[in-house]
Amino acid sequence: MADLAEGDADGSGDDAGRTGREGLRGGLRGELRGELAAALRKGVRGDVRFGAADRALVTMDASNYRRVPLGVVAPRDAEDVAAVLAVCRAHGVPVVARGGGTSIAGQATGEGVVLDFTRHMNAITSIDPEARTAVVQPGVVLDALRDAAGAHGLTFGPDPSTHARCTLGGMVGNNACGAHSVAWGTTADNVHALDVLTYAGERARLAQGWAGLPERLADGLRTLVGSESAALRTRFPDLPRRISGYALDALLPERRTDVARAFTGSEGTLGVLTEATVRLVEAPRARALAVLAYADESAAADAAHLLLPHGPLTVEGMAADLVGRAAAAGLPEGAAWLFAETGGATAAEARARAEELVRAAAPATTGAVVVTDAAGQRALWRVRDDAAGTATRMPDGTEAWPGWEDCAVPPDRLGAYLRDFRALLRRHGLHGAPYGHFGDGCIHVRIDFDLLGPDGVRRFRDFSGEAAELVVAHGGSLSGEHGDGQARAELLPKMYGPDVVRLFERFKDLWDPDGGLNPGMLVRPYALDENLRFDVLPRRPLPVVFGYVDDGGDFAGAVRRCVGVAKCRETAAGGAGVMCPSYRVTREEQHSTRGRARLLHEMLAGEVVTDGWRSEEVRDALDLCLACKGCRSDCPVGVDMATYKAEFLHHHYAGRPRPAAHYAMGWLPVWLRGVAAVRGAPVVNRLTAVGPLAAAAKRLGGITPERTIPRLADEPFVRWWEGRGRGRGRERAGAGPAAGGADLVLWPDTFTNHLSPEVGRAAVTVLESAGLRIAVPPKSPCCGLTWISTGQLHRARRTLRRTLDVMAPALDAGLPVTVLEPSCAASLRTDLPELLPGDPRARQLAEKVLTFAQTLEELDPHWQPPRLDRAVAGQTHCHQHAVLGDTAERRLRERAGLVGELSGGCCGLAGNFGFEKGHYEVSAACAEEQLLPSLREARREDRREARHGDAATAVLADGFSCRTQIAQLAGDGPRARHLAELLAEALGS
Repeated sequence: MADLAEGDADGSGDDAGRTGREGLRGGLRGELRGELAAALRKGVRGDVRFGAADRALVTMDASNYRRVPLGVVAPRDAEDVAAVLAVCRAHGVPVVARGGGTSIAGQATGEGVVLDFTRHMNAITSIDPEARTAVVQPGVVLDALRDAAGAHGLTFGPDPSTHARCTLGGMVGNNACGAHSVAWGTTADNVHALDVLTYAGERARLAQGWAGLPERLADGLRTLVGSESAALRTRFPDLPRRISGYALDALLPERRTDVARAFTGSEGTLGVLTEATVRLVEAPRARALAVLAYADESAAADAAHLLLPHGPLTVEGMAADLVGRAAAAGLPEGAAWLFAETGGATAAEARARAEELVRAAAPATTGAVVVTDAAGQRALWRVRDDAAGTATRMPDGTEAWPGWEDCAVPPDRLGAYLRDFRALLRRHGLHGAPYGHFGDGCIHVRIDFDLLGPDGVRRFRDFSGEAAELVVAHGGSLSGEHGDGQARAELLPKMYGPDVVRLFERFKDLWDPDGGLNPGMLVRPYALDENLRFDVLPRRPLPVVFGYVDDGGDFAGAVRRCVGVAKCRETAAGGAGVMCPSYRVTREEQHSTRGRARLLHEMLAGEVVTDGWRSEEVRDALDLCLACKGCRSDCPVGVDMATYKAEFLHHHYAGRPRPAAHYAMGWLPVWLRGVAAVRGAPVVNRLTAVGPLAAAAKRLGGITPERTIPRLADEPFVRWWEGRGRGRGRERAGAGPAAGGADLVLWPDTFTNHLSPEVGRAAVTVLESAGLRIAVPPKSPCCGLTWISTGQLHRARRTLRRTLDVMAPALDAGLPVTVLEPSCAASLRTDLPELLPGDPRARQLAEKVLTFAQTLEELDPHWQPPRLDRAVAGQTHCHQHAVLGDTAERRLRERAGLVGELSGGCCGLAGNFGFEKGHYEVSAACAEEQLLPSLREARREDRREARHGDAATAVLADGFSCRTQIAQLAGDGPRARHLAELLAEALGS
């Protein structure tokens, strides 16, 4: 707390309304935090959280800024909000309202009390289909409202790319817009009435007219409008995306004195929203997407506004420097694209409108395509939705940041503006990839500012000032979607002039004379280069074990990958995504990928989380990380929390005892090899079948009592393989993996070798049926997975070095390595080269790893699998999804006549995670999200179809963890099997 006394901003204007900001930064200490927490717990029914972890989780939003709060309160209702305001007012503490925390200008952070509306105040109170309105609490996630309204054929028009996690309260605060604003406008255009509380505790219902306001506020606003009507009529640009400043012109009588509209976009500086009545629009029954390609960005920008007379729902633009090669491969040939969506009562009508757009645009385009299938449209929109994350890395891996994020110019000026903007970037030696709402003239961009050093920060400041002048010269608004916050508020005089900025200050003071709501935002702002979240990070790379090759070897650089867009907070079931299983169960921010990254950031900062690698706050947050690696693929910026967790555990337990589970399951390969060496599997199986002995073993091993210890195989796979070779008169495999002119090496991972050798035997049957010659390493190599997942990284390195020695003949021979266990394959692909970056053999082995299906597809593409012609259900392994991909598996299943989709999400067992004490409930809940319901539905379908004689649904799970979870939680259904087992069974019959 001592740091809060330093570094106050100069600000601008008079001293009115600065009490909360100055008082807090000037003198509050830890003892006040204790007093405040006690008072809040006494008067508030909701959650009052003032611990170090709770504060650390909300120090940042999705911006460049960081502010440390005193505490966080999750109110249960409007009465709770009033109680919080009363306590904070009595203590002179400011209040900041927060929704999904995805704001990009810094306005969702604060130094006083942060109100988290997502936990309790997230209800849709009512929907009136006739009036086309909905009443919602501020914490309602936009997609939840859209889903509920969709049952009536309606939707909420504004839809920012964060629609699956942003909240209605945040949208009102920032006047959010989204891709469909060319059709349905901004949030302000869709607000009917707002219920708010001022910092002084006054209740107000904002709509058109003065009637719902407290008398003193209504009188003050009338006076302001009457005395400044000329400025209000002439000084506010007429733009579809004017988000900067307060919308004071909405108070004019010719604009129906729309107080709700004037309040929308005020960034929590005027009052606290407790309920909103919003307008709904009719959702088109069918949609089509016209993708128009152009020779360059300027051509696309010049053409965008010409599409508007044709009534599109969206006109979104992006260029090749954002999209990248992989995504561009599915687009018509060009260097820039417009996504123009159309709607209709029927699919034919929507397509016809899209084709009309294509014809109208044809003279300027280099190609076009109309996409009508829903899956194809979703895939294309995903490129756009993820742009806020993907744009944070330049093609060469350089970090890029918001700051000059979302200005807007008149749509017909967009091409000229972008040409000037690109020139401005070049003058400053900067790079960025503009994209966004071309039809509205609104541009998003992340720029490769160096915000880690003083020279880079100065360049950031200088560029921002010149960019503001450029936008104003084109008749634009500094913000076209995300608000001013701290990033642009200092620059508002360039857009409006000092007189209008003083009007903003008067407006703020009428609502909040004590300055208690979100001080330092929008008026009397912090400087745009204050409170940068990078200032607190170490300037030199820490000594770490993983290589972090893509982050320059810097753990802090890896942690900085999380920019806060919070895709990990999405909770809708369904789809193939994995991230983030434990958050989807607990709904606790500390169990999201973003939350864990924030705690690691604060651990490196050392101000709130003070114990470094020994931090219990970080350990507790990472404890429920399943290390599923889902974030590695699903996070737009490629955060890899599984790796960060392993790194943290390595340092956290260095030189001191570990949890029992780390010894029991981290050293699993050693224990299993020992049992196999003495042929002790039958004895171990008999002992673990005795209840009291099994219970004692689980207690000693840190295993949750709800779990059954898996049986060991009487004959490990490698022993079977060696015996098979002797029985056929062949040489023992000890000659090495390259012996006998093999086509591939079959990797005998720990799980296949000791726990499910039937999978290995089945794979041999199938691979040999395809005419492939197999070698198996003479000494069972190890991928190091169990040591990595428990953070025993020195042991993992030693193990992997021995593995490379064992595999040297195969590497010299250039043989592919087939790995049946997805988690092991993923570890070899990703962890091996990161743990041994200086050993060229590590990268060589990683590049040779193939899955079972990839092996068949690449080594014998003409092999025809047996036809099974039956339905399948089951689980795609998380590591397969995140690292390996499953396209080859899908194609193989299709060729074998296996029909049906495997579950997305996570099975919840995740190696050692689901066995560890304290994890059972979360593990089972993860399985209940998608996997177990899909298996129950498959059984119901089997019962319905049984009278027709169809074969029962086969349960597929290539991962040992997934098969184990199904066996232990799915009841008496069919055994889950590896794809190799199904194919081998069919070959045998």
